[in-house]
Amino acid sequence: MSTETAERTETKAASLLSARGLHVTFPGRRGAPPARAVDGVDLDIGAGEIVALVGESGCGKTTLARSLLGLVRPTSGSVAFDGRPLSYSAGALKAYRKRAQLVLQDPSGSLNPRHTVYDAVAEGLRIHGFAGDEREAVAGALARAGLRPPERFFLRYPHELSGGQRQRVVIAGALVLEPELIVADEPVASLDASVRGEILALLLRLRDELGLSALVVTHDLGLAWNIADRVAVMYLGRVVETGTVESVLTRPRHPYTRALLSVLPESGGAPVVLTGEPPDPSRVPSGCRFHARCQILASGEAAAVADRCRGENLPVLGGGGEQEVACHWVAREASV
Repeated sequence: MSTETAERTETKAASLLSARGLHVTFPGRRGAPPARAVDGVDLDIGAGEIVALVGESGCGKTTLARSLLGLVRPTSGSVAFDGRPLSYSAGALKAYRKRAQLVLQDPSGSLNPRHTVYDAVAEGLRIHGFAGDEREAVAGALARAGLRPPERFFLRYPHELSGGQRQRVVIAGALVLEPELIVADEPVASLDASVRGEILALLLRLRDELGLSALVVTHDLGLAWNIADRVAVMYLGRVVETGTVESVLTRPRHPYTRALLSVLPESGGAPVVLTGEPPDPSRVPSGCRFHARCQILASGEAAAVADRCRGENLPVLGGGGEQEVACHWVAREASV
C-alpha cells in the first residue's frame, strides 16, 4: 500500500462518499401513492472505512446503495464523491463507476455462463478502454481476490467453480479497475457458512492492503460485527441508528436495533418477535415509522411519549457522532 493510501486510511479525515437529504420515490401502481423507498438519508463513508447498512428486506437498503452508485437517480438530495457532487451525465457516470464498483449478492447471476473467468474480469477494462497490459491486470485482480495462481482460472467457466470461487471472480472484476469504493449487496448471503468467513476476511484484507472503502448491505448484524467499522441501521427508508460498530452492537438503543440483535445466538436473551410486517413505503405512518411494531411502546414502558411516537416525526440522523438514534423514547430516557 502506498504512503498516500496509508495516510488516508489512518486519518479518515474526510468522507470519500457522502449523501445528504437523499430521497428516492417510485411512482405508485394503479393509482396508489408514490413509494418512498429512501425517505431522507444522510450517510458518510470515509476513506479506508467499511460501513454496514443493516435492516430487514424491503427497508430500502438496496435502493439506497444503488442511488449512491448513480444506478438509481435520487428524487431529491445529493451524493458527493471525493468532495465533488455526483453528475448524472453518461460520461461522468462512466468515470465514477470506475472508482466505485458494485458487487452483487448472487455471483451466478453476475457472471455470464458463456464467458470464461478471464473475459469476465477483463470486461470492465474493455468498457473503459484500458491501455495497459490486460493479461497482467486480470492476473493481478484474480490474485488479490485470492484465486492463485490466477492463470489456472483464466479459461474456466462459472459452472466449473465453487460458489466461493465465483464470488471471488466477481470481486476480481470489481478490483481490476482499481476502485476506491465497493458497494457489496449481501455479498455472502448465497454462500455456505464455511465460505462466508473467507469472503469477509478477503474484504478486510483488501481494506487493509489497498485502503479500499466499502458499503456492505446486509440483513445480518452478526456479519456487521465481523467486518464493519461503523453501522447504519435502516427501517422503512430511514436510518434509525448509526455509530461505531462497538457502540451500536454492544449498546443498542433503538428498539428496532435491539430486536435485530436479539435473534443472534450470542445475544444471550430471548428473541424479540416483531409483530406484523414493515409498513408499505407508499403509506409511511406519521410519527416514528416503527411505532406500530415497537416492543417498548407495546409494553407500556414508553407511555410517556406514546403520543409523540405516533404523531411527531423524527429528524434525519447526521451520522457524525459515535452513536445517534432516532427514537422519542430514547431521547426522553437520555434527558431524565
